[in-house]
Amino acid sequence: MQKVMAEQTSHTLVSQWFAEQGFAVLVTDGAGTPGRGPRWEKEICGDLIGPTLDDQVAVLHATAERHPELDLDRVGIRGWSFSGTLAAAAVLRRPDTFHAAVAGAPLADQHLYDACWKERFLGLPDQYPEHYELSSLLADAPKLSRPLLLMHGLADDNVFVANTLQLSSALVAAGKPHEVVPLSGMTHAAPTNDTFARLLGHQLEFLQRHLVGRPATVPCRARYSRSYGQVPTGTCPTTILAAITLCIR
Repeated sequence: MQKVMAEQTSHTLVSQWFAEQGFAVLVTDGAGTPGRGPRWEKEICGDLIGPTLDDQVAVLHATAERHPELDLDRVGIRGWSFSGTLAAAAVLRRPDTFHAAVAGAPLADQHLYDACWKERFLGLPDQYPEHYELSSLLADAPKLSRPLLLMHGLADDNVFVANTLQLSSALVAAGKPHEVVPLSGMTHAAPTNDTFARLLGHQLEFLQRHLVGRPATVPCRARYSRSYGQVPTGTCPTTILAAITLCIR
């Protein structure tokens, strides 16, 4: 999903909300993002995570060169669905750059997703098992050295909750502490009630605790709008996006 656009969306509203809590928020459309052309989209052929994660790191450092007030020793990343996969991969594969992650509905094992989507990028699993290994997270579990929060709807019929359960089991087997929030009755889409706002408040508390060293104290209330789904009332978050959150020196 393309997120960097010259228009106001629910994604920009939630970015602004996190910025108002004291974070610098960086949103980057890495390799494979639709909207730039076929050649760009094919960059992730055979490896859904590597090129995209490399782009996140490259843009982060390029931005820090322009804005030295950004603290690269306190960098978090958060996202949902593929962005949740990317967030988990960030702390598993690049703990030198990312210091905490919130991964919502991550796809931990590519074998558990729709063939019509994954085979477009990875080929047939019997012919290219190495592609599926590169694009999955289970083998990376022993590498975890940073705080990781996993969230997943138990009624998710798109990215099955088995992904988060398997990743959590692999982390437990490797002796790696982490946090898991199971969401009873929630599908892959965000709920349109106060529950969703509280979920973002929980994410904020997690990032505050591990990046800032103090829990969040901002009240979280929401109202529903047919036009925007969750929209801000005062200091309330609005929706889920993939973003890097940085602390300012």
